[in-house]
Order: sequence, then structure tokens, then C-alpha cells
Amino acid sequence: MSGTRFKPGQSGNPKGRPPKARRPNVSALEIVLDKRLTANVGGKERNLTVEEVLQQQTLKDALAGKRLAIRKVLKMIERREAALARKVGVRRVPMMVEQYHCADNANEAMRIMGIAAPDPEFPSRWKVSTWATPAALSRPGRRTFTDKDVKDIKFFTSDLGTLRWPRGRIA
Repeated sequence: MSGTRFKPGQSGNPKGRPPKARRPNVSALEIVLDKRLTANVGGKERNLTVEEVLQQQTLKDALAGKRLAIRKVLKMIERREAALARKVGVRRVPMMVEQYHCADNANEAMRIMGIAAPDPEFPSRWKVSTWATPAALSRPGRRTFTDKDVKDIKFFTSDLGTLRWPRGRIA
């Protein structure tokens, strides 16, 4: 007999070392959110997850008028609607859009009076009408315009070809 317990070529553990138990790819936050709590909802005790309790609190804060909570609730609604659209499919319903202008808003007031309008190339940027620019520039007590001022005025004025500059104001 040889000095070992096993014959040559034979392993003492034919199946090999057992694999370690794998932990699923779960973050610590997900583990905390899945914990269950007893919460009082509408006067009744309910067994909820931490995530559900946080959603209830966010909804309560949103109803109280807190802006950040309102934003979060709107995002939750948006995600839910997107998930439902993926699940059911998107149903497109034609919608009629009417635009009303309100003079309480400065941009709308300038649009109504013809002082400014959205830039056709960039609708989020507004350009001042050519007739209104000289009126604003010739206000009494204005200093002379620097090169940067002139550049900005040109950038925010709609039709530069007909723009008349006030005398003695350009540096």
C-alpha cells in the first residue's frame, strides 16, 4: 500500500469544491426598500414595504403643495404611463390644442404688443422687433454701448438690416 488514502489518479472529492452561494445583484437600497413596515394608512394599519411608505409620504407632501414632491409624483406617473404604454401598446388619440395669450406673462405681453416674438430657428429664444430696439436704446441717461453690448443687441434683434442705431451711443 502506498502512503496516500487514494489510488493514483483518483480524487478525494470527485465533484470538486462546492460553489459559493451567489448573492443576487441587489443593491443595499433595494434591500432596504423591500423591508416591510406596519404603517397607518387612512386610519387602518397596513403591512407595507419601505418603498410603498415613501411613495405614500411623497404623495402626501405633493398634496400639501411641496414642489419637489409634486415633481416626484409627476415623474412616478410618467414612468407608470410609459410602462402601461409598453405593456398595452400606445393608443394615439387626436387632440385639439388651442393657444391663448395672457398679458400677465411678460413674454406674452411683448408678443401681444408686437415688441418681441419667438425666434423661428429657436422657438425658446425670443427676438426683439426691429422698431422696438431703437426705442429701448435711445432712453435718456443711457451710456455708450461697448462692443459686447452691440454684439448682444444684434443677437437679440430680429431684422438687423433696418435697425437704426442712436447717434453717439456706440463706442
